[in-house]
Amino acid sequence: MTSDLWDRKWSVFEKRVRFFRYVPFVEFVLLAGSMATGRVHSGSDFDVILGTKEKRVWTAWLISLFVFHIFGWRARPGRDKKNKINISHVVSPNGYVLTPPYNEYWRNLYTRLIPVAGDKTKISAFLHANNWVGQRNKYDGDGVKLYSLNSFIKTVFEFFFGGHLGDWLESFYIKMYSGRVGDPKKLGYKPRLVYNADRLEM
Repeated sequence: MTSDLWDRKWSVFEKRVRFFRYVPFVEFVLLAGSMATGRVHSGSDFDVILGTKEKRVWTAWLISLFVFHIFGWRARPGRDKKNKINISHVVSPNGYVLTPPYNEYWRNLYTRLIPVAGDKTKISAFLHANNWVGQRNKYDGDGVKLYSLNSFIKTVFEFFFGGHLGDWLESFYIKMYSGRVGDPKKLGYKPRLVYNADRLEM
């Protein structure tokens, strides 16, 4: 990997990640995958971890997929993933801690996660919750520029879907889509998959 390639990929990612400011209930965005670990190549996608408000993991995930699908920036199994957004984890406060077992891959990744956007306090809470890594995260928020996730559209959505209607929709999404997450037939392999009301780990 060259720093020039990383810089070019980052420039594209910066423009695309800002669209999360229109997705309701997303509180922070972290960059993971090859971009974080330093193994980026020209065909790399952008793996991200989303932190959401409680009871809105599935809503935030599905709306994110829709937004990036519309723009043609959603990574999909069996297709060209270059510079596409791949949402690998979606977590709310009760699901911040990565589900064990842990191995060297996860330790390496979780010490190199790059905070990109959102609430610094929430990001710090997420990183602290994952202290199983045994060492300080390389990007713990010190001196890191975080893009805002605030927008009028997001505020309006959260107002209308933050109460009982949103709770009902969240329950509906879990029942409707939980059986479709990580379908081995679509992926071509059996993924590591953990999901419940507080987390989606893919």
